[in-house]
Amino acid sequence: MRVLIVKVSSLGDIIHTLPAVTDSHRAHKDLVFDWVVEENFAEVPTWHPAVDKVIPVAIRRWRRNLVKTYMNHEFRAFKNALQGEHYDLVIDAQGLIKSGIISRLSRGLTIGLSNRTIREPLATLFYNKMYSVPWTEHAVDRVRQLFSRALQHRYDRDTVDYGIDITQFDGNPEKHNEKQVIFLHGTTWATKHWPEHYWRHLAHIATEAGFKVRVPWGDNEERKRAEFIARGNENVVVLDKLSLGGIAHEISQSRGVVAVDTGLGHLAAALAKPTVSLYGPTNPGLSGTYGLSQLHLTSNMNCAPCVKKTCAYIGPGVTDEFEDQPFPVTPACFSTHRPEAVWMQFEELLAKEPTLVEIRP
Repeated sequence: MRVLIVKVSSLGDIIHTLPAVTDSHRAHKDLVFDWVVEENFAEVPTWHPAVDKVIPVAIRRWRRNLVKTYMNHEFRAFKNALQGEHYDLVIDAQGLIKSGIISRLSRGLTIGLSNRTIREPLATLFYNKMYSVPWTEHAVDRVRQLFSRALQHRYDRDTVDYGIDITQFDGNPEKHNEKQVIFLHGTTWATKHWPEHYWRHLAHIATEAGFKVRVPWGDNEERKRAEFIARGNENVVVLDKLSLGGIAHEISQSRGVVAVDTGLGHLAAALAKPTVSLYGPTNPGLSGTYGLSQLHLTSNMNCAPCVKKTCAYIGPGVTDEFEDQPFPVTPACFSTHRPEAVWMQFEELLAKEPTLVEIRP
């Protein structure tokens, strides 16, 4: 039996789909998956042994120049690859119009969520069969429910297995006991950024505790922040620019991770690394990191979570200081996540037995 998954982006959403693949493959040993995914994330599905073929799509890039896309026949090549196989089922695990169109272009019975439980209800126009899954469930479990109903199997909600073949990232197993922590500081919304002075202060606390800190980056803005975090601290290493696989390797070699609300935080969860995730304007309840040894620190300010890309806080300004230098804390909701408290929570997490997600204010 061959099934096509349509889940094109983003990184966190793609990772959220992996446990459903694991569930399905355990229930149906003859089941093989192909996967349509944005070209920037094409390596992620390959990490799961139940995924056979990855079909890259470049919607984000094509949108910038539709004429060029048509003239160089990229879309035609994608369509040919998509239609080269007849699938027993095509599961749109994203629920967007773009993923619905891709599902319909493929050859097979199309499955998706119902119009009352989907982000873009018009996507249901492209489905042959729909299932209703409550909005109140976490994103990981919503996808697991969709797959279990479409493929007619049961799964254990109290366990989660992303199914990633971690042997390709493990490197030297002896290094797993080294006191090394990864700081995942890059994210999309401006409001989801923890203040860089807090990151730098946390780095000082971590290195004083005997940890080595490793800081990845993805663009020039993130590189500058990484260099600011590392400034004057020889035990903080700014990594070279890495692929997703390279970052996965660094995470797998670490004792744990401190992250903001970012796709790479979901990667840390998928690799079962203890992770403290810092949430200000966003709510981790439905789409936060999910798995063992995941701790969500949420703001206790009245305005949080606002779920806004632009901070609308209108109260008195919030300031703090590091090395006797005052600085404004923006967004203000992150003022409840001071570095000393974050590090204390991180060390407590490392000392605990692995448990499913925990949320603390």
